[in-house]
Amino acid sequence: MRKIGLDVGDKTVGIALSDPLGITAQGIMTLERVGIRKDTGKILDMVKEYECDTIVIGLPLSMNGEDSEQTKKVREFRTMLENKMRSTAMKGVTCVWQDERLTTMQAERVLIEADVSRQKRKQVIDKQAAVLILQSYLDANSI
Repeated sequence: MRKIGLDVGDKTVGIALSDPLGITAQGIMTLERVGIRKDTGKILDMVKEYECDTIVIGLPLSMNGEDSEQTKKVREFRTMLENKMRSTAMKGVTCVWQDERLTTMQAERVLIEADVSRQKRKQVIDKQAAVLILQSYLDANSI
């Protein structure tokens, strides 16, 4: 089954999806945030549409491994996702954390190396960070 990866920010959520075998991650979109309830609802619609069994959420710890303000917001986002999954009887789908320290910087570097313009990078950076988060999870959990 597929996995979906999320890079949750204040303004956007970068979203990546694995192939059916769980080997590679591809960026699918950047979701503009409108509110936690609607945002989590859209994510769960994608989980159903793509038949995902795992939601991989990037955990933005500070460099010393402690929670930051953004970490608290992302934990709240996961809690809302899990509550909605329980209320809609989405059995078999699990949420997992993936350390995302430095993924945005790595994503920026990948895009610069690919000669993507500064304006275009702004539009795709969160999606690329979601790809890195999901690919890290897939690599660490390969059979």
